[in-house]
Amino acid sequence: MSFSNLAIIGGQMVCALLLDALLGEPKRYHPLVGFGHLVNRLKAKCNKAFYASHQSRSCTAPRVQGALCWLILVLPLPIALWGLNHAAIRYAHSIESQLLIGLIYLLNSCVLYLTLGMQSLKEHAMQIYHPLAQGDITNARHFTAYMVSRDTQALTSHDMSRATVESVLENGHDGVIASLFYFAIGGAPLAVLHRLANTLDAMWGYKTPRFLHFGWFSARADDHLGWLSAYCTSILYVLATSPPFQYTHLTRAWQQAKGYKSRNGGRCMATGAGVLHFTLGGTSDYQGKTIHSPVLGLGEAVTLADIPRSIGLVARSAWLLALALFLLGILMQILF
Repeated sequence: MSFSNLAIIGGQMVCALLLDALLGEPKRYHPLVGFGHLVNRLKAKCNKAFYASHQSRSCTAPRVQGALCWLILVLPLPIALWGLNHAAIRYAHSIESQLLIGLIYLLNSCVLYLTLGMQSLKEHAMQIYHPLAQGDITNARHFTAYMVSRDTQALTSHDMSRATVESVLENGHDGVIASLFYFAIGGAPLAVLHRLANTLDAMWGYKTPRFLHFGWFSARADDHLGWLSAYCTSILYVLATSPPFQYTHLTRAWQQAKGYKSRNGGRCMATGAGVLHFTLGGTSDYQGKTIHSPVLGLGEAVTLADIPRSIGLVARSAWLLALALFLLGILMQILF
């Protein structure tokens, strides 16, 4: 990768973050909403009937069917984007049109913007923060149910603060930094591939009787795709806090994450909690099951005030990655 390409990639990432900050999530015709409808239609045709007739059989068949559904849903769009992007860039260079090249870069920024969820993450978290700050527990529980999959009927103010912060720190990776990370190494097609895979995991990656085997491939694929970007997110969370950089934040967080149900999410949550000096973890109810999570982070128990602090950490980390690539590319061009 040349230094000029590094600056272009960073510039596209900055542009996408600006679009997200200014426009937020599209209210109508969001591609991910359309993808969700497609996923539900395929699930209704494949998994419902399959589950009804194969409950007592081997796990192999539903896993294979789930994997085939994943391939059908996730791969076509990134492959098409790669082909179109490659052909368009080659054509623009062949006619030496800088205007067309610039337009292609702008369109790639727009695609990246559609994979980002920073503004949406902030809005959902603050929908919980404001009722909690006003003592409106009922309304806070209502909005908490939009953001987390755990049972919310009996959650206390502390429980909801914890659930919101955990979701912000984990989804800061899933819906923000991972998209930037994969865009940096593979452009818009790879960013889209990760976002679709992550969305599919969110819809199918449950350990319920219906999805335990059918969603197995979706869950494993998301784990593998998010492995390296989760480490990147963890490092960014440390770098985005006040200096000095403390390596112990990383080693402690990565050790704590080994006992968490999702190591990728655990690394991000443990690092974020550690650098912001509070703790996460404890008991949660998911669809009738009680899950005991290990302590993540360091310091006092999480509080309501930590919701906006966590949002700020994710935002600073995303901007740090984009601006670092952009400025590094420019600096290397000047020096070399």
